[in-house]
Amino acid sequence: MFAKSNWEHLRIPFSYYLMPVYLFALAVVPEIDTGRAIWVWVILHLLLYPSSNGYNSYFDKDEKSIGGLKNPKKVTRGLYYLSQVFFLLALFASLFLGIVFFAMVLVYGLVSMAYSHPSIRLKKYPYISWLTAGFFQGAFTFGMCYEGITGSGSTQLLQQEVWVPALLSSVLLLGSYPLTQVYQHGEDLKRGDITLSIKLGVSGTFGFAAIWFLLGGVAFIQYFLNIPLPPAIWAFLFAMLPVVSYFSLWFLLVRKNPEEYVSHQMAMWMNKVSSTALNIFFIYLAFHF
Repeated sequence: MFAKSNWEHLRIPFSYYLMPVYLFALAVVPEIDTGRAIWVWVILHLLLYPSSNGYNSYFDKDEKSIGGLKNPKKVTRGLYYLSQVFFLLALFASLFLGIVFFAMVLVYGLVSMAYSHPSIRLKKYPYISWLTAGFFQGAFTFGMCYEGITGSGSTQLLQQEVWVPALLSSVLLLGSYPLTQVYQHGEDLKRGDITLSIKLGVSGTFGFAAIWFLLGGVAFIQYFLNIPLPPAIWAFLFAMLPVVSYFSLWFLLVRKNPEEYVSHQMAMWMNKVSSTALNIFFIYLAFHF
């Protein structure tokens, strides 16, 4: 369980790419409880997400590059137990923030297991897996963060000021999710996982992502107009500039030479650029508006 390879498969640094949803929730809460906010960040990014990563790696048994690992080592049974220890730690820690937050952490973990476990394996169904990842890594996680930071109870999550930005989080995830699969077609087909990216094809994956990025941009602009917070629109557009630029460049390179540029390295740089831009934007939003 304590082998170095098992810890590598937890991919703790990969949690950085999942941080924008947390920071968006942090920017939206009316009053930040610093202690609770730090505790939520620790539970999600150092315990829950790594648990999910390790569990997924154990059942996928990838031999080629995956998100956060260019050369993944062969998994062992110890990785399964380590991922479960991290999940139990996340559950135990979440109890200190209230029963609603605990229940949401539990649901997220169970859905994550259903996504990977061979007896259910939502991952092999292209549209179900897309919707599951988009909802649970987006809207559900936003609500989980909001509840953890505020402790306001489940009824507050049904208020418009919470569920609207929660849905916006899902819109961003629904566009980017197929891009994370575009370089893994061979590995996924070998396991019998028909991902949405496989269904769409390489060019279709980029076109699909472009449509959702456009929808996401329009939705965010409308959201800031409705709050109302017009100055945030320019900050958002500025933050999206490097994301759109990299995405466009990557697509052009893929059209010229797909064998070289449909790669783990290019996909990880897409993650780095988009997550960094969004992290900076949501931090700015939290402290300036």
